[in-house]
Amino acid sequence: MRDVTPQSRFTVRSRLLGGGVALWCLAMAAPAAAQVTSAPPPADGAATPAEPAEPTDSDIIVTGIRNTIETSIATKRNENAIVDVLTSSDIGDLPALSIGEAIQTITGATSHQEKGGATEISLRGLGSFLSATTFNGREASNGSGDRAVNFNQFPSELVSGIKIYKSQQANIIEGGVAGTIELETLRPLDYGKRSLQAEVKGNYNPYQDKIRGQGAWGWRGTASYVDQFNLGSLGDIGIAIGVQRNQVNNPEETYAAGSTYYACNPLVVSTGTCAQVTRQQGAAGAAFYLAPNSATFRQITEQDKRDAIIGSLQWKPDPTVDINLDVQYSKRNYSEDRHDLTIAETAYSLRNVVYDDQHRLVSATGSSSIDTVGNYLTRSEEYLGGGGSMNWKATDRLTLSTDVSYSQTKRRTLQRTVRLRTDPFDVNNVRTAINNQRIPFTYDTSGGFATNITLDPRFNVNDWSLFSDDARLRRDDEYKQDTIFASRIDAAYEFEGLLKKIEVGGRYSRRRYLNINDLVEITQDDRTVDQRVNNACRTAFPQAGYLKDAPGQSITSWATFDTLCQFRGYLGTEDPGIGADTRAVDNADVTEKVWSGYAMGSYEGQLGSTPVRGNFGVRVVQTDVVSLGLRSGLNVITNSDGSVRLVENDNFETQTLTNSYFRALPSINANFDVSDTVVARVAAYRAMSRPAPSDLAAGRTIALEDGTAFTNVADAIGQVVADGSPSLKPIMSWNGDVALEWYPNKDTIVAGTLYYKSFGGGFTPVLIDETFTIGGQDVVVPVTQRQNSAEKSRVYGLELTLSNRFSWLPAPFDGLGAKVSYNYADSNFKNYDIRLGDVVDPTTGVVTPGIIPAANLSGYSKHTGSGQLYYQLKGLSLEAIYTYRSRYYQDFVGGNSQLRYVRPSNLINLRASYDINRNASLRFEALNVFNNPKVTDMPVYGNSRQYHYYGPKYFVGIRVRL
Repeated sequence: MRDVTPQSRFTVRSRLLGGGVALWCLAMAAPAAAQVTSAPPPADGAATPAEPAEPTDSDIIVTGIRNTIETSIATKRNENAIVDVLTSSDIGDLPALSIGEAIQTITGATSHQEKGGATEISLRGLGSFLSATTFNGREASNGSGDRAVNFNQFPSELVSGIKIYKSQQANIIEGGVAGTIELETLRPLDYGKRSLQAEVKGNYNPYQDKIRGQGAWGWRGTASYVDQFNLGSLGDIGIAIGVQRNQVNNPEETYAAGSTYYACNPLVVSTGTCAQVTRQQGAAGAAFYLAPNSATFRQITEQDKRDAIIGSLQWKPDPTVDINLDVQYSKRNYSEDRHDLTIAETAYSLRNVVYDDQHRLVSATGSSSIDTVGNYLTRSEEYLGGGGSMNWKATDRLTLSTDVSYSQTKRRTLQRTVRLRTDPFDVNNVRTAINNQRIPFTYDTSGGFATNITLDPRFNVNDWSLFSDDARLRRDDEYKQDTIFASRIDAAYEFEGLLKKIEVGGRYSRRRYLNINDLVEITQDDRTVDQRVNNACRTAFPQAGYLKDAPGQSITSWATFDTLCQFRGYLGTEDPGIGADTRAVDNADVTEKVWSGYAMGSYEGQLGSTPVRGNFGVRVVQTDVVSLGLRSGLNVITNSDGSVRLVENDNFETQTLTNSYFRALPSINANFDVSDTVVARVAAYRAMSRPAPSDLAAGRTIALEDGTAFTNVADAIGQVVADGSPSLKPIMSWNGDVALEWYPNKDTIVAGTLYYKSFGGGFTPVLIDETFTIGGQDVVVPVTQRQNSAEKSRVYGLELTLSNRFSWLPAPFDGLGAKVSYNYADSNFKNYDIRLGDVVDPTTGVVTPGIIPAANLSGYSKHTGSGQLYYQLKGLSLEAIYTYRSRYYQDFVGGNSQLRYVRPSNLINLRASYDINRNASLRFEALNVFNNPKVTDMPVYGNSRQYHYYGPKYFVGIRVRL
């Protein structure tokens, strides 16, 4: 048996971290007591720090990573809520290539990795679906079908600041149980100076160098311009524009088992797919092991190009009016030439089965059809967002503001796939050595996460002629569109005394999510045509050293074909076009309308001798959802013996499902300036996170039983699967936070936050009887879908932040600095496996126990942390960034799938820059330096399902500022 839990490694890491923290605190405390306090200015009305008794370095212009940390510390201190910030006084100075990589250096924030880059962000170890993201205070659309934002969408060079609200306040758009991430673009008049800069970076990917016929080099170029103009009687106007071209490939090698796992009975030796154990049998003690339905080795050759533009215009016609217009646009085009080797029936005729006490399959022998599959995928994704806002100071005390915004993401993915399968005869009609369609294989995971599959040595996996049967061509065209229109109006009135300000406002938004799928499938069984195309479209295996970094691999290459050549050979065209009818049961059409309003008061005064400031208020939210879906049509065919069979037709029934809910979200924040250097914060609030739009799809897919003769229609239906659950309600939580922050000087912060979240329920599978009319007959079939459960759950956690520049060391070591952040979260939330977990009868409330354990919150990690070590001396800046995330459950977009876990990740990135002079600097970045793979498991942790290797990436370039 293997140890799949990295607990011992984490224990060592925790002890080292704890010891380091203690020593660091002592090191900071001594010089902090001796040196003069130079803290950032407090909020209005707060205690004023003591005046310095001797000159400081405040007149020195601080740049680079030190400037970013200092500015972030100052901004955090002055906030009225519990907030973490990453900002810089100069554009282009955020410490990362992408927004995602920048955010994961913020305390409590961690990212999900895709294609070697940071994408979705989780806060406080909780899933991205529990976070809200705003762009200049507005919701942003995406192309995935969930509410998480792909933070690779925009480069960090074009964003001026990132603010994460850990506690809520009433004037923030609802949606963040874990927190709200606010991205800010530059306001050129507020920036106050002219800036013209350009940066070009070359990119080297060692993994791309392994692809035959491909270059390892790419590039990215960024340019920005900021300026201000006085228009005389028309006031002042400022403009800012930034553009980027990113032509950097993302090589990837991967192995993946299928997304369906069977609970197989080890006591029954099957000649077909393994005998399955039901929930009831497993709960009664029946033995079982978990086996995937298939397994695939995948080699990918990719081309990737991205363009991004961010622009803003700020106009102040007079001191009382501030008008801002901004726009963000990005377009990404990429293609993947995929080559798969698929063991199509990994649960077929399994023998010599070894499994562990967690029901994980360790080893077995079996036999399966073997497929070589070519898949040419192209994707275009376009984002357009922006809006306009106006602030008018109507009187000395009254300010009115309004904002109108639009955000739309369009994503189209076209896949053309050709499958060739093994057969007793090769493509030349010669009997093969094995003389069977199914090839014997061994399955072994005893060596670790990398599943090792060994095929019978009589089968030469690199022989093109052995893939001769069941040619299937598929054209899969998917279009997703996510559109958000929103408007808001706000008013603020200022007072004197304890109550400083009252703010009220209202907001309306309309979001529509569309997912349209068109699938054209063509089968080919003419052996003469097979032979001609097979010989014409053969290709050498596209890369060298496939999966050489994964342990124990016996399959390192296989017979591959040119997919577009196969389409031309079989169909006479590379693209047969869309089908005559694009309706499909997995299409989605979800419209969500939200009306919200808030009232919030800000206060500032004294509690005894202690200054106190903060806010209190309530936000009320009404949400209405309409989901349109299709049910597939079936014809009932009566056989000659009187039995029946079902045949799909092109008739669809439209169904409209609705959902509506009202929520009130009270909040209070209190901040106490305990001393010149210490701030204590308390927050209590209620928060909500809505389900993803794709989770609200209304379609139903009817799976038919194998066979052609049944006594009635009900027997012919295997199961009905819900494509989504429109009745899902938002996750609601009551929250409490207590924070203590110490600011001994402008480079230093020591902060800790305790937080607690109480949830109103999780998600659970339910069986709901639905009536389907098939061939004039009403058939009642139980449909499995997810609903909110009545279970209560909670999260409690601890955040720690330590940041210090070692100015107390002698030169030149005083240029050293470091930041460490850590988050611990403990949750008892439960997500049940849709196939093998607990299931509830909503009518009777009876629970049928599942046979595998429930997962926690999607994206929940118990431990997350990051560390930055930097050195800055005159024009030289060096930085190393380490991020850690413990294992987490990751839901599939669209829900209603089996449980998937991501194993712990350890990433190290490096950055360096050198200022040649005041206008030019050399830049260097290295990502994923030690080639940390991403490993996922299903449907229990440790049962390896997939692993990805991306390799490191290196960037080197020059930036010029004028």
